Amino acid sequence: MSEQEHSGREQSDREPKTQDGGAGKPVPGIPAPGIPQPAANPWGQQPAPPPPGVPQPAVNPWAQQQVNPWAQQPAASAPQVNGWDQPNPYRGGPLPQPGYAPPPKPGIIPLRPLGLGEIMDGAFQACRRNALAAFGNAFVIQAVVTLLLVGLGAGLAFSIDGWLQGAAFEGEVTGPVVGTVAGMVSTLGGVSLAGVLLVQGLLVLPVVRSALNLKTGFSQLWRLARSTLGSLAGLALLLLAGAAVGITVLALLVYMIFDAFAEMGLLVLIPALSAVFTATAWISVKLSLAPAALVLEGIGVFPAIRRSWRLTGRNWWRTFGILALTGLIVNILSQVLSVPLTFLVSLIMVAESTVLNVLSVVLFFALTLLLTAVACAFQGAVTALLYVDLRIRREGFDLALMKEQESPQAQDPDFLPGRNAAPMARTTPYGPPAGTH
Repeated sequence: MSEQEHSGREQSDREPKTQDGGAGKPVPGIPAPGIPQPAANPWGQQPAPPPPGVPQPAVNPWAQQQVNPWAQQPAASAPQVNGWDQPNPYRGGPLPQPGYAPPPKPGIIPLRPLGLGEIMDGAFQACRRNALAAFGNAFVIQAVVTLLLVGLGAGLAFSIDGWLQGAAFEGEVTGPVVGTVAGMVSTLGGVSLAGVLLVQGLLVLPVVRSALNLKTGFSQLWRLARSTLGSLAGLALLLLAGAAVGITVLALLVYMIFDAFAEMGLLVLIPALSAVFTATAWISVKLSLAPAALVLEGIGVFPAIRRSWRLTGRNWWRTFGILALTGLIVNILSQVLSVPLTFLVSLIMVAESTVLNVLSVVLFFALTLLLTAVACAFQGAVTALLYVDLRIRREGFDLALMKEQESPQAQDPDFLPGRNAAPMARTTPYGPPAGTH
Protein backbone atom coordinates (compact mmCIF):
# COMPACT_ATOMS: atom_id res chain seq x y z
CA MET A 1 0.00 0.00 0.00
CA SER A 2 1.33 3.37 -0.96
CA GLU A 3 1.88 6.19 1.46
CA GLN A 4 -0.95 8.23 -0.12
CA GLU A 5 -3.51 5.47 0.30
CA HIS A 6 -2.45 4.92 3.93
CA SER A 7 -2.95 8.59 4.86
CA GLY A 8 -6.34 8.65 3.11
CA ARG A 9 -7.55 5.68 5.13
CA GLU A 10 -6.52 7.28 8.43
CA GLN A 11 -8.32 10.48 7.48
CA SER A 12 -11.45 8.56 6.61
CA ASP A 13 -11.31 6.81 10.00
CA ARG A 14 -11.24 10.17 11.79
CA GLU A 15 -14.31 11.53 9.98
CA PRO A 16 -17.74 10.85 11.58
CA LYS A 17 -19.87 8.25 9.94
CA THR A 18 -23.50 8.56 9.06
CA GLN A 19 -26.27 6.12 9.76
CA ASP A 20 -25.77 4.52 6.43
CA GLY A 21 -22.07 4.02 7.04
CA GLY A 22 -20.96 7.02 4.99
CA ALA A 23 -18.57 9.65 6.24
CA GLY A 24 -19.21 13.38 6.68
CA LYS A 25 -22.49 13.26 8.67
CA PRO A 26 -22.42 12.40 12.38
CA VAL A 27 -24.64 9.72 13.80
CA PRO A 28 -27.29 11.17 16.18
CA GLY A 29 -26.76 10.30 19.82
CA ILE A 30 -23.07 9.36 19.30
CA PRO A 31 -20.58 12.15 20.06
CA ALA A 32 -17.87 12.65 17.55
CA PRO A 33 -14.45 11.90 18.91
CA GLY A 34 -12.28 14.91 19.58
CA ILE A 35 -15.20 17.41 19.67
CA PRO A 36 -15.93 18.85 23.17
CA GLN A 37 -19.57 18.44 24.32
CA PRO A 38 -21.51 21.47 25.75
CA ALA A 39 -22.27 21.53 29.47
CA ALA A 40 -25.68 20.29 30.45
CA ASN A 41 -28.28 22.92 31.49
CA PRO A 42 -28.98 22.35 35.20
CA TRP A 43 -32.39 24.07 34.96
CA GLY A 44 -33.48 22.24 31.82
CA GLN A 45 -34.45 18.69 31.14
CA GLN A 46 -32.18 15.81 32.01
CA PRO A 47 -29.91 14.71 29.11
CA ALA A 48 -30.29 11.28 27.55
CA PRO A 49 -28.09 8.59 29.08
CA PRO A 50 -24.83 7.97 27.15
CA PRO A 51 -24.34 4.67 25.34
CA PRO A 52 -22.47 1.90 27.07
CA GLY A 53 -18.74 2.10 26.96
CA VAL A 54 -18.62 5.89 27.06
CA PRO A 55 -17.39 7.31 30.38
CA GLN A 56 -20.09 9.28 32.22
CA PRO A 57 -19.34 12.83 33.33
CA ALA A 58 -19.27 13.76 36.99
CA VAL A 59 -22.65 14.58 38.50
CA ASN A 60 -23.09 18.25 39.19
CA PRO A 61 -24.92 18.65 42.50
CA TRP A 62 -26.26 22.00 41.33
CA ALA A 63 -27.71 20.42 38.24
CA GLN A 64 -30.42 18.62 40.23
CA GLN A 65 -33.79 20.26 40.46
CA GLN A 66 -33.95 22.43 43.51
CA VAL A 67 -37.01 22.05 45.74
CA ASN A 68 -38.57 25.31 46.85
CA PRO A 69 -39.73 24.75 50.40
CA TRP A 70 -41.99 27.80 50.17
CA ALA A 71 -43.84 26.47 47.14
CA GLN A 72 -45.01 23.28 48.81
CA GLN A 73 -48.47 23.06 50.26
CA PRO A 74 -48.47 22.97 54.07
CA ALA A 75 -49.27 19.61 55.48
CA ALA A 76 -52.61 19.23 57.19
CA SER A 77 -52.04 20.02 60.82
CA ALA A 78 -53.07 17.42 63.29
CA PRO A 79 -56.01 18.38 65.51
CA GLN A 80 -54.97 20.03 68.68
CA VAL A 81 -55.46 17.84 71.67
CA ASN A 82 -57.16 19.63 74.52
CA GLY A 83 -55.81 18.64 77.87
CA TRP A 84 -59.29 18.97 79.39
CA ASP A 85 -60.56 16.19 77.07
CA GLN A 86 -58.07 13.66 78.41
CA PRO A 87 -59.52 11.09 80.79
CA ASN A 88 -59.12 11.88 84.43
CA PRO A 89 -56.91 9.17 85.97
CA TYR A 90 -58.29 9.93 89.43
CA ARG A 91 -61.99 9.76 88.58
CA GLY A 92 -62.03 7.71 85.42
CA GLY A 93 -63.99 10.29 83.42
CA PRO A 94 -63.35 13.42 81.35
CA LEU A 95 -62.53 16.64 83.16
CA PRO A 96 -64.96 19.57 82.85
CA GLN A 97 -64.38 22.04 80.07
CA PRO A 98 -62.69 25.29 81.12
CA GLY A 99 -64.76 28.47 81.21
CA TYR A 100 -68.18 29.37 82.62
CA ALA A 101 -71.46 29.43 80.72
CA PRO A 102 -73.84 31.95 82.32
CA PRO A 103 -77.34 30.76 83.22
CA PRO A 104 -80.17 31.58 80.81
CA LYS A 105 -82.19 34.75 81.24
CA PRO A 106 -85.42 34.32 79.29
CA GLY A 107 -87.21 37.11 81.13
CA ILE A 108 -86.65 39.70 83.84
CA ILE A 109 -84.19 37.68 85.94
CA PRO A 110 -81.43 35.15 85.31
CA LEU A 111 -82.41 31.65 86.37
CA ARG A 112 -80.06 31.38 89.32
CA PRO A 113 -79.90 32.75 92.89
CA LEU A 114 -80.50 36.49 92.81
CA GLY A 115 -78.66 39.40 94.34
CA LEU A 116 -80.12 42.56 95.83
CA GLY A 117 -79.70 44.61 92.65
CA GLU A 118 -81.24 41.88 90.51
CA ILE A 119 -84.26 41.68 92.81
CA MET A 120 -84.80 45.45 92.67
CA ASP A 121 -84.33 45.62 88.92
CA GLY A 122 -86.49 42.55 88.34
CA ALA A 123 -89.33 44.05 90.41
CA PHE A 124 -89.19 47.27 88.40
CA GLN A 125 -89.10 45.37 85.10
CA ALA A 126 -92.05 43.17 86.13
CA CYS A 127 -94.17 46.21 87.02
CA ARG A 128 -93.17 48.02 83.83
CA ARG A 129 -93.95 45.07 81.53
CA ASN A 130 -97.27 44.37 83.26
CA ALA A 131 -98.34 47.90 84.11
CA LEU A 132 -102.09 47.28 84.11
CA ALA A 133 -101.82 44.02 86.05
CA ALA A 134 -99.47 45.56 88.62
CA PHE A 135 -100.40 49.22 89.04
CA GLY A 136 -104.02 48.92 87.89
CA ASN A 137 -104.96 46.17 90.33
CA ALA A 138 -103.00 47.84 93.13
CA PHE A 139 -104.88 51.08 92.49
CA VAL A 140 -108.28 49.35 92.60
CA ILE A 141 -107.46 47.45 95.80
CA GLN A 142 -106.05 50.53 97.52
CA ALA A 143 -109.13 52.54 96.54
CA VAL A 144 -111.42 49.98 98.17
CA VAL A 145 -109.21 49.84 101.26
CA THR A 146 -109.18 53.64 101.50
CA LEU A 147 -112.98 53.81 101.40
CA LEU A 148 -113.18 51.20 104.15
CA LEU A 149 -110.66 53.09 106.25
CA VAL A 150 -112.55 56.35 105.85
CA GLY A 151 -115.81 54.68 106.87
CA LEU A 152 -114.31 52.90 109.87
CA GLY A 153 -112.42 56.02 110.92
CA ALA A 154 -115.55 58.11 110.80
CA GLY A 155 -117.43 55.52 112.86
CA LEU A 156 -114.61 55.43 115.43
CA ALA A 157 -114.59 59.22 115.70
CA PHE A 158 -118.35 59.40 116.30
CA SER A 159 -118.13 56.61 118.90
CA ILE A 160 -115.38 58.35 120.86
CA ASP A 161 -117.20 61.68 120.69
CA GLY A 162 -120.42 60.10 121.98
CA TRP A 163 -118.52 58.33 124.77
CA LEU A 164 -116.82 61.59 125.81
CA GLN A 165 -120.18 63.37 125.95
CA GLY A 166 -121.77 60.56 127.94
CA ALA A 167 -122.11 60.23 131.68
CA ALA A 168 -119.64 57.35 131.85
CA PHE A 169 -116.71 59.66 131.35
CA GLU A 170 -115.22 60.69 134.69
CA GLY A 171 -111.88 62.14 133.58
CA GLU A 172 -109.84 58.95 133.87
CA VAL A 173 -108.73 56.42 131.29
CA THR A 174 -110.25 53.03 131.96
CA GLY A 175 -109.20 49.64 130.67
CA PRO A 176 -112.26 48.94 128.50
CA VAL A 177 -111.92 52.32 126.79
CA VAL A 178 -108.27 51.69 125.99
CA GLY A 179 -109.13 48.23 124.71
CA THR A 180 -111.91 49.57 122.50
CA VAL A 181 -109.76 52.28 120.98
CA ALA A 182 -106.89 49.86 120.46
CA GLY A 183 -109.22 47.36 118.84
CA MET A 184 -110.56 49.94 116.41
CA VAL A 185 -107.07 51.14 115.55
CA SER A 186 -105.92 47.57 115.01
CA THR A 187 -108.94 47.02 112.77
CA LEU A 188 -107.96 50.00 110.62
CA GLY A 189 -104.40 48.76 110.44
CA GLY A 190 -105.58 45.25 109.71
CA VAL A 191 -107.72 46.41 106.80
CA SER A 192 -104.74 48.23 105.35
CA LEU A 193 -102.62 45.12 105.92
CA ALA A 194 -105.21 42.98 104.17
CA GLY A 195 -104.99 45.22 101.10
CA VAL A 196 -101.21 44.92 101.07
CA LEU A 197 -101.40 41.12 101.40
CA LEU A 198 -103.91 40.93 98.56
CA VAL A 199 -101.64 42.94 96.28
CA GLN A 200 -98.62 40.83 97.24
CA GLY A 201 -100.47 37.61 96.60
CA LEU A 202 -101.74 38.69 93.19
CA LEU A 203 -98.45 40.16 91.98
CA VAL A 204 -96.59 36.86 92.29
CA LEU A 205 -98.37 35.68 89.14
CA PRO A 206 -97.13 38.39 86.72
CA VAL A 207 -93.69 38.30 88.34
CA VAL A 208 -93.20 34.54 87.85
CA ARG A 209 -94.67 34.70 84.34
CA SER A 210 -92.28 37.57 83.51
CA ALA A 211 -89.40 35.32 84.55
CA LEU A 212 -90.19 33.32 81.39
CA ASN A 213 -90.98 36.47 79.35
CA LEU A 214 -94.77 36.04 79.54
CA LYS A 215 -96.96 39.13 79.86
CA THR A 216 -100.07 39.31 82.04
CA GLY A 217 -103.11 41.51 81.51
CA PHE A 218 -105.47 43.19 83.98
CA SER A 219 -108.36 40.75 83.67
CA GLN A 220 -106.06 37.80 83.03
CA LEU A 221 -104.52 38.25 86.47
CA TRP A 222 -107.89 37.88 88.18
CA ARG A 223 -108.74 34.90 85.99
CA LEU A 224 -105.51 33.12 86.93
CA ALA A 225 -105.96 33.87 90.65
CA ARG A 226 -109.69 33.14 90.75
CA SER A 227 -109.32 29.74 92.42
CA THR A 228 -107.14 31.15 95.22
CA LEU A 229 -109.02 34.36 96.08
CA GLY A 230 -111.04 32.68 98.84
CA SER A 231 -107.94 31.25 100.52
CA LEU A 232 -106.15 34.58 100.14
CA ALA A 233 -109.06 36.38 101.83
CA GLY A 234 -109.00 33.77 104.61
CA LEU A 235 -105.27 34.35 105.12
CA ALA A 236 -105.85 38.11 105.30
CA LEU A 237 -108.64 37.68 107.86
CA LEU A 238 -106.50 35.33 109.94
CA LEU A 239 -103.61 37.78 110.01
CA LEU A 240 -106.04 40.61 110.67
CA ALA A 241 -107.47 38.79 113.65
CA GLY A 242 -104.01 38.01 114.93
CA ALA A 243 -102.98 41.66 114.62
CA ALA A 244 -106.13 42.86 116.39
CA VAL A 245 -105.66 40.43 119.26
CA GLY A 246 -101.98 41.34 119.55
CA ILE A 247 -102.60 45.09 119.67
CA THR A 248 -105.45 44.67 122.16
CA VAL A 249 -103.31 42.54 124.46
CA LEU A 250 -100.48 45.06 124.13
CA ALA A 251 -102.77 47.94 125.10
CA LEU A 252 -104.07 46.05 128.11
CA LEU A 253 -100.49 45.19 129.09
CA VAL A 254 -99.53 48.86 128.97
CA TYR A 255 -102.51 49.78 131.14
CA MET A 256 -101.72 47.08 133.68
CA ILE A 257 -98.07 48.11 133.90
CA PHE A 258 -98.91 51.75 134.56
CA ASP A 259 -101.64 50.78 136.99
CA ALA A 260 -99.30 48.52 138.95
CA PHE A 261 -96.08 50.54 138.92
CA ALA A 262 -97.40 54.08 138.56
CA GLU A 263 -94.47 56.41 137.73
CA MET A 264 -91.98 53.52 137.65
CA GLY A 265 -94.01 51.76 134.99
CA LEU A 266 -92.02 53.42 132.22
CA LEU A 267 -88.88 51.54 133.25
CA VAL A 268 -90.77 48.27 132.87
CA LEU A 269 -92.66 49.32 129.76
CA ILE A 270 -89.65 50.16 127.57
CA PRO A 271 -88.06 46.65 127.71
CA ALA A 272 -91.49 45.05 127.36
CA LEU A 273 -92.32 47.08 124.25
CA SER A 274 -88.91 46.34 122.76
CA ALA A 275 -89.49 42.62 123.22
CA VAL A 276 -92.97 42.88 121.71
CA PHE A 277 -91.76 44.83 118.67
CA THR A 278 -88.90 42.39 118.14
CA ALA A 279 -91.26 39.41 118.25
CA THR A 280 -93.68 41.20 115.89
CA ALA A 281 -90.93 41.92 113.35
CA TRP A 282 -89.68 38.34 113.52
CA ILE A 283 -93.16 36.86 112.98
CA SER A 284 -93.96 39.34 110.20
CA VAL A 285 -90.86 38.35 108.21
CA LYS A 286 -91.54 34.65 108.76
CA LEU A 287 -95.07 35.08 107.36
CA SER A 288 -94.21 37.57 104.60
CA LEU A 289 -94.07 34.93 101.83
CA ALA A 290 -97.33 33.20 102.71
CA PRO A 291 -99.50 35.14 100.18
CA ALA A 292 -97.10 34.41 97.33
CA ALA A 293 -96.91 30.70 98.21
CA LEU A 294 -100.69 30.46 98.55
CA VAL A 295 -101.47 32.01 95.15
CA LEU A 296 -98.68 30.46 93.06
CA GLU A 297 -98.83 26.94 94.49
CA GLY A 298 -102.60 26.88 94.98
CA ILE A 299 -102.44 25.62 98.57
CA GLY A 300 -104.48 26.41 101.66
CA VAL A 301 -104.01 28.99 104.38
CA PHE A 302 -102.08 26.94 106.92
CA PRO A 303 -99.92 25.12 104.34
CA ALA A 304 -98.99 28.55 102.96
CA ILE A 305 -97.99 29.72 106.44
CA ARG A 306 -95.85 26.61 106.88
CA ARG A 307 -94.25 27.14 103.45
CA SER A 308 -93.34 30.74 104.29
CA TRP A 309 -92.01 29.69 107.68
CA ARG A 310 -89.81 27.01 106.12
CA LEU A 311 -88.53 29.12 103.20
CA THR A 312 -87.38 31.94 105.47
CA GLY A 313 -85.50 29.55 107.71
CA ARG A 314 -81.75 30.36 107.70
CA ASN A 315 -82.59 33.37 105.52
CA TRP A 316 -84.40 35.57 108.02
CA TRP A 317 -81.83 38.36 108.17
CA ARG A 318 -81.47 38.55 104.41
CA THR A 319 -85.25 38.65 103.94
CA PHE A 320 -85.64 41.24 106.69
CA GLY A 321 -82.88 43.43 105.23
CA ILE A 322 -84.31 43.44 101.70
CA LEU A 323 -87.86 44.13 102.89
CA ALA A 324 -86.70 46.90 105.24
CA LEU A 325 -84.55 48.52 102.52
CA THR A 326 -87.44 48.36 100.07
CA GLY A 327 -89.79 49.97 102.58
CA LEU A 328 -87.27 52.72 103.29
CA ILE A 329 -86.79 53.48 99.58
CA VAL A 330 -90.52 53.52 98.93
CA ASN A 331 -91.21 55.82 101.90
CA ILE A 332 -88.51 58.27 100.87
CA LEU A 333 -89.78 58.44 97.29
CA SER A 334 -93.37 58.79 98.48
CA GLN A 335 -92.44 61.70 100.74
CA VAL A 336 -90.46 63.39 97.99
CA LEU A 337 -93.41 63.15 95.60
CA SER A 338 -96.11 64.00 98.13
CA VAL A 339 -94.53 67.24 99.36
CA PRO A 340 -95.04 69.19 96.11
CA LEU A 341 -98.48 67.63 95.75
CA THR A 342 -99.51 68.84 99.22
CA PHE A 343 -98.12 72.29 98.49
CA LEU A 344 -100.09 72.49 95.24
CA VAL A 345 -103.34 71.43 96.90
CA SER A 346 -102.85 73.95 99.69
CA LEU A 347 -102.44 76.73 97.14
CA ILE A 348 -105.66 75.73 95.39
CA MET A 349 -107.62 75.61 98.65
CA VAL A 350 -106.65 79.19 99.43
CA ALA A 351 -109.07 80.33 96.74
CA GLU A 352 -112.58 81.13 97.98
CA SER A 353 -114.23 78.78 95.54
CA THR A 354 -116.14 75.73 96.65
CA VAL A 355 -115.67 74.02 93.30
CA LEU A 356 -111.90 74.48 93.38
CA ASN A 357 -111.75 73.24 96.98
CA VAL A 358 -113.69 70.10 96.14
CA LEU A 359 -111.57 69.49 93.03
CA SER A 360 -108.37 69.98 95.01
CA VAL A 361 -109.48 67.44 97.63
CA VAL A 362 -110.46 64.90 94.96
CA LEU A 363 -107.17 65.48 93.12
CA PHE A 364 -105.23 65.07 96.35
CA PHE A 365 -106.87 61.76 97.20
CA ALA A 366 -106.52 60.48 93.63
CA LEU A 367 -102.81 61.27 93.42
CA THR A 368 -102.27 59.90 96.92
CA LEU A 369 -103.95 56.67 95.88
CA LEU A 370 -101.79 56.52 92.78
CA LEU A 371 -98.58 56.95 94.76
CA THR A 372 -99.74 54.37 97.29
CA ALA A 373 -100.61 51.92 94.52
CA VAL A 374 -97.21 52.34 92.85
CA ALA A 375 -95.41 51.85 96.17
CA CYS A 376 -97.53 48.83 97.08
CA ALA A 377 -97.05 47.25 93.65
CA PHE A 378 -93.27 47.65 93.80
CA GLN A 379 -93.10 46.20 97.32
CA GLY A 380 -95.30 43.30 96.24
CA ALA A 381 -93.05 42.58 93.27
CA VAL A 382 -89.96 42.60 95.53
CA THR A 383 -91.66 40.16 97.92
CA ALA A 384 -92.60 37.90 95.01
CA LEU A 385 -89.01 37.85 93.74
CA LEU A 386 -87.80 37.08 97.27
CA TYR A 387 -90.11 34.08 97.25
CA VAL A 388 -88.73 32.98 93.86
CA ASP A 389 -85.15 33.51 95.03
CA LEU A 390 -85.59 31.45 98.19
CA ARG A 391 -87.17 28.62 96.22
CA ILE A 392 -84.22 28.71 93.83
CA ARG A 393 -81.75 28.53 96.70
CA ARG A 394 -83.53 25.78 98.64
CA GLU A 395 -85.46 23.77 96.05
CA GLY A 396 -83.79 24.27 92.65
CA PHE A 397 -86.74 26.28 91.35
CA ASP A 398 -84.60 27.65 88.52
CA LEU A 399 -84.15 24.12 87.16
CA ALA A 400 -87.91 23.61 87.27
CA LEU A 401 -88.46 26.86 85.35
CA MET A 402 -85.92 25.83 82.69
CA LYS A 403 -87.70 22.51 82.30
CA GLU A 404 -91.13 24.12 82.07
CA GLN A 405 -89.91 26.66 79.53
CA GLU A 406 -89.18 23.85 77.08
CA SER A 407 -92.51 22.08 77.63
CA PRO A 408 -95.35 22.50 75.10
CA GLN A 409 -97.57 23.92 77.86
CA ALA A 410 -95.47 27.10 77.84
CA GLN A 411 -97.21 28.09 74.59
CA ASP A 412 -100.52 28.44 76.44
CA PRO A 413 -101.36 32.15 77.04
CA ASP A 414 -102.59 31.30 80.56
CA PHE A 415 -99.62 29.11 81.43
CA LEU A 416 -98.61 29.48 85.08
CA PRO A 417 -94.98 28.47 85.73
CA GLY A 418 -94.17 26.73 88.98
CA ARG A 419 -97.72 25.75 89.92
CA ASN A 420 -96.88 22.04 90.09
CA ALA A 421 -93.08 22.27 90.35
CA ALA A 422 -91.69 19.76 92.83
CA PRO A 423 -88.50 20.51 94.79
CA MET A 424 -85.46 19.37 92.79
CA ALA A 425 -82.04 18.39 94.08
CA ARG A 426 -79.31 20.68 92.76
CA THR A 427 -76.20 18.91 91.46
CA THR A 428 -74.37 21.93 90.05
CA PRO A 429 -72.81 24.71 92.12
CA TYR A 430 -73.90 28.31 91.94
CA GLY A 431 -71.74 30.51 89.72
CA PRO A 432 -68.55 29.74 87.78
CA PRO A 433 -66.23 26.90 88.81
CA ALA A 434 -63.39 27.71 91.12
CA GLY A 435 -60.35 29.21 89.39
CA THR A 436 -62.22 30.54 86.37
CA HIS A 437 -62.96 34.15 85.50
